[in-house]
Amino acid sequence: MLFGHEWDVSSNWAFAWSILPILLRGLWVTLQAAALGFAIAAVLGLAFAALRASPLRAVSYPAGALVEFLRDTPLLIQLFFLYFVLPDYGILLPAFLTGAIALGLQYSAYTSEVYRAGLEAVPRGQTEAAKALDLSKRQTFVWVMLPQALPRIVPALGNYLISIMKDAPVLSVVTVQEMLGVAKIIGDRTFQYLIPLSMVGALYLILTVLASLLIRSLDRRLPKRGIALR
Repeated sequence: MLFGHEWDVSSNWAFAWSILPILLRGLWVTLQAAALGFAIAAVLGLAFAALRASPLRAVSYPAGALVEFLRDTPLLIQLFFLYFVLPDYGILLPAFLTGAIALGLQYSAYTSEVYRAGLEAVPRGQTEAAKALDLSKRQTFVWVMLPQALPRIVPALGNYLISIMKDAPVLSVVTVQEMLGVAKIIGDRTFQYLIPLSMVGALYLILTVLASLLIRSLDRRLPKRGIALR
């Protein structure tokens, strides 16, 4: 029994090493989808925050309603809508791009709230000083408010980046071969699920810990007070 147990352990290690390159390719797809999704969420979230801050109700109300819709509907429904409904109207996108857009749209609703909180935390005196310097509203937003808001919201944005990475496995339902989808295929073909799924869990743990450390390091390096207009 002892020798049989040792053989099982060695064969399990051999199996794990044999599937590691395949899982790493899936990890690369996961990282690409998360990076593109986060970039979309960061840009759209900032646009939504700026629109919601507009004094024009015809602009702020529709932007707020769209943010609420994206935040209150499941990611999977949004993904299915983009992947299965849009082709009926002549809009056919690759599965990977569709998944990244779905991630970006879903999380843009959350990042817009983060931007809004950061912008509201900028002292009102800064905008008054910018107005006294005859800066336009766009210049005030880009040169004064945004540089002071960004250092305050880096931790929250970093948390959403990690959440996007952990939500990337949802993309496997539209044939995107990310890491968890690859592990499931390996399990289906070999009838061994414990090892590939455990390896995926370990890789996600390493990935999120490294991302958290990077975000904390970036947060410590950024000045919290931003610039000051006097």
